[in-house]
Amino acid sequence: MFIQTEATPNPATLKFIPGKAVLAEGTADFTDKGEALASPLASRLFDIKGVRGVFLGSDFISVTKGEEEWQHLKPMILGAIMEHYMSGSPTVAETANDDTGATSYDPEDEAVVATIKELLETRVRPAVAQDGGDITFSAFRDGIVYLHMRGACSGCPSSTATLRHGIENLLRHFCPEVQSVQAV
Repeated sequence: MFIQTEATPNPATLKFIPGKAVLAEGTADFTDKGEALASPLASRLFDIKGVRGVFLGSDFISVTKGEEEWQHLKPMILGAIMEHYMSGSPTVAETANDDTGATSYDPEDEAVVATIKELLETRVRPAVAQDGGDITFSAFRDGIVYLHMRGACSGCPSSTATLRHGIENLLRHFCPEVQSVQAV
């Protein structure tokens, strides 16, 4: 099994591409060992000292580290991913997919929110998935779009620029009702 590794804009996160499906649909984000109990793969990765976050996408795994160096962590992570796929265990329990979180907006804004969600799904999410992260809609209130930054996007030094100059400009262009974008 060959697992590709790619850098992300977040120096604390690497993207691992196993060449096999990771999740059939949605994404899953784990920030500690307790959350990862629903995922044999994430649990295995959190067993490695220094792993601080695991994000699972359709065909990639983003791993966020603490203070440890990648040169020490990367071989252990590659081994854990390989062991997982060789074991035949599921990646996550069916209830672990966290892409179904509740959202908040005024029912009068349904059309605006539908446009925002479509733009996020078709233009934003595919781009940030290439960098090992994900951005999902959380709320729309008083002209402000609230987004969840996950995987490599969470804590990334360039995420503020991505929000302000990329996503906010895109949303404002197509939805004049949008005044700004904020991470939650």
